[in-house]
Amino acid sequence: MEQLIQQIDSLQLLNHFLLSLFLLVPMILIARTVVAGTRYSPILIIVIFGLAMGFALVYSGIAEPGLQQFPVIELLSKTTNIALIVTFFVGGQEIRKLFGNKANDTEEWLIHNEEEAVLGTTRTQLVLIVRSFFLFIGIEATARLLLGLNTGSLANYYPIMAYLGLVGSIILIDSKATIINKPLYIRKGALEIITIIGVIIISFYLSQLINSLLALPAIFFSMVITTALGAICYKYILGPTIKALLFAGIPVVLAANFIVGGSRIIEVFEIEGTGAVLGYGFFGQIFWMFGGMALLIYFGKTVSVRNLAPGLAGALSHTGLTGACTAGDLGEKATNRAPMLVNIPFAMHIFVFAILAISSNQGALLIIPSIIMLVIGILLTIMGLLHIRKADNDKEELKALLKFGFGWQVIAIFGGLLLLSFGSMSMDFSAMAKASSISHFGLFAAIQEGMFGAETAGLITFTFSMTFLVHPFVFFMFGKAMDNNEQMPKLPVLILALIGLVGIIGSTFLL
Repeated sequence: MEQLIQQIDSLQLLNHFLLSLFLLVPMILIARTVVAGTRYSPILIIVIFGLAMGFALVYSGIAEPGLQQFPVIELLSKTTNIALIVTFFVGGQEIRKLFGNKANDTEEWLIHNEEEAVLGTTRTQLVLIVRSFFLFIGIEATARLLLGLNTGSLANYYPIMAYLGLVGSIILIDSKATIINKPLYIRKGALEIITIIGVIIISFYLSQLINSLLALPAIFFSMVITTALGAICYKYILGPTIKALLFAGIPVVLAANFIVGGSRIIEVFEIEGTGAVLGYGFFGQIFWMFGGMALLIYFGKTVSVRNLAPGLAGALSHTGLTGACTAGDLGEKATNRAPMLVNIPFAMHIFVFAILAISSNQGALLIIPSIIMLVIGILLTIMGLLHIRKADNDKEELKALLKFGFGWQVIAIFGGLLLLSFGSMSMDFSAMAKASSISHFGLFAAIQEGMFGAETAGLITFTFSMTFLVHPFVFFMFGKAMDNNEQMPKLPVLILALIGLVGIIGSTFLL
């Protein structure tokens, strides 16, 4: 009987694996089909489909909030750090090239096959999406095995999941794409997998080592290590692992998070205090995005998507906009600039996580350090705006955007937390509202890791997902800009920024 039960469990694992694959990949493909022939990002559609699917699974009684009945999707929703590691590495390469005056003529070893497999998605892009799914499963399962994190319903199956994920990701290469030096290209993919797993393990132990002094999450150390690796290996030609995760990693992770978040819609609205979190998160998305954009347009005198898209992606560590940039939805220059512009502002996270870690222990925000950081942010933002007005080439624009991004992110985080501290929201819920209000990579990953306790870690996927419903405005505006010769309309941006400002003030003091 015991053997029979084990066989049934093994079969269920395979069913979960395949079901997750057939839920996530078609969702991304449908999203790409809907926006095919337009300049809009498919992430807009992934938001709606993901939340609706999660809600439907629970409402129909197939699953419970949190999707414990779909453990592979739940596992995928917690792999944000893997997608970030790749972004940080590529960003480190771009930083070295910019500040080291290195030639930006990286050789391409993969030439895409442009034959459409699905409307809006080429054969090579389809392979990259499916490979990303296998990579997330394989890398996460392997890392958990090596770290001894054998918890959860899938704990007994990490070895087989690691095997399926890693083997699938290595052999999934488009046979019709043109690849220079195929044997070396495949070996590069395996090396990249090993490196990512190594970074995860080292980051985990570094986080544990200094935990008694300062509760910096593992994602911070991942950022430092991979950015340094990228700067050192700035000539490295990207292999299939980084290629896949850079193109499709964020959409796959977001799709999983949206499904899990959608599953908690009914449950979370019954929890006291979540209305204020959602209200601030929703209007905060509007204000910090379009407020920053308005500053660049009216004071920085730039309306070009090449500046606005990667500039705001970096200034907010913004998950969706970064994903749209790296996937190539907002033009070639935005694609190239985004990893670097996300990396530099992320360096200030040592201050963010240090102040928040102490604040979490005390149960209230550290006011004086937050005010100091806010003043620094204001000065850097002003410098960035002044410099981008005078920029007359790509290099000058990038340097100005780096200053603006650093400053606006500090303002968004500490200015927002200071505002929330005057309301009635607890510190844990304030951090969750702040992560949601700017769709912030690092803070989201840190809360997922348990920086603010188990309850907040359980709720963050939902609150983070729900505020993505603002993205129809975001991607509609960027879509209009792409159709308008990559020039952003001015007046709608200002109107949305003012709506967001009124909304965050109201949600802070009235909800």
